Amino acid sequence: MNTSALKESWAQVAESGSAVPMYFYSHLFVSQPQLRSLFPISMSAQRERLVSALGRIVSNVDQLDQVVGFIEQLGRDHRKFSVVTENYSAVGASLLATLQHFLGSGWTPELAADWSTAYGLIAKTMAQAAEDSADVTPDWWQAEVVSVERRTIDLAVITVRSSQPIPYRAGQSLSVEVPHRPRLWRYLSPANRPNGDGLIVFHVQLIDGGQVSPAIVRKLQPGDQIKLGAPVGEQLQLPADAGDLLLVAGGTGLAPLRALIDEIDCLERGGASVGNVVLYHGVRVPWSLYENDALTDLARRPWLTYVPVVSEDDSYPGQRGLVGTAAAGTHDLAGRLAMVCGPPAMVEHSVAELRAAGLSADAIRYEKFQLGSPTLDASE
Repeated sequence: MNTSALKESWAQVAESGSAVPMYFYSHLFVSQPQLRSLFPISMSAQRERLVSALGRIVSNVDQLDQVVGFIEQLGRDHRKFSVVTENYSAVGASLLATLQHFLGSGWTPELAADWSTAYGLIAKTMAQAAEDSADVTPDWWQAEVVSVERRTIDLAVITVRSSQPIPYRAGQSLSVEVPHRPRLWRYLSPANRPNGDGLIVFHVQLIDGGQVSPAIVRKLQPGDQIKLGAPVGEQLQLPADAGDLLLVAGGTGLAPLRALIDEIDCLERGGASVGNVVLYHGVRVPWSLYENDALTDLARRPWLTYVPVVSEDDSYPGQRGLVGTAAAGTHDLAGRLAMVCGPPAMVEHSVAELRAAGLSADAIRYEKFQLGSPTLDASE
């Protein structure tokens, strides 16, 4: 398999931008119309997922062992769409037809054979991962909305109760489908550790023009039934040997870090020795500090320091500026493990500031999801 040819051909096809997924899905739905019902009515976000996933896989095709975990997660994740093994052949046929269309005379028999081999490896890995997970977990979990608390103008705290235990860990993310937006799944991070009662808390920011977050914040009601997909994410889980931590959150990127604090608090109350934790939460305006009271109360614990940071209100009496800059100014960075979560620009800036302040790349963790989820800080 000529991996260089695969990369070069994909780069050439990707230059056609949105026309590529448009052609792919048109071919798929014309040739296999029964598959259309598996996808949402609006395909804009789904098209982006295809390009993102293919780009990551192909760009690493010569080091497939480094993306096996991603490919396996992709297979497990597609169970919630009711994708079965037989569907992979139809998808592969449409993928090859799309490549042939955009490469034109560059689509040689040799290149076609290489792409067929590469897709076969990827499809097999996805299908096997999906089949293995089906032996131990359902395609998705049912949960009932317990409460919807509007904390600010554009943010709500949603509490649900799952019908069965969900094997997630603090710091992970779950895909969510609400009845108002069928087949439009979005990733949200639980803001609490699994505690045995089935209750899961989500922080949801309303995104103007979004397809899902307005429905969650404005329309979701107690008693509504939602679906939850399998947990994903590794970087924000609490390490077994965790020492001192620096947690840096932007907006509702606070949620998974809030779950970590919940887990650490449980460990400490159970008699375990825990390290020192400093949490920075950055928002634009003071009234967006939606967990301020709870975190201020928690900060009475000797192991937790809480620092709210406001960037766009000069009258705010506390710490002002960008949260990454504030966190990088911490005097005791040495030996700390930093975890960062929030909008992409905030994460990028915070990581750069922490690196400039002396933290190594290995000492900074943040999620880099490529499954269509832009960040963990919102539902769009």
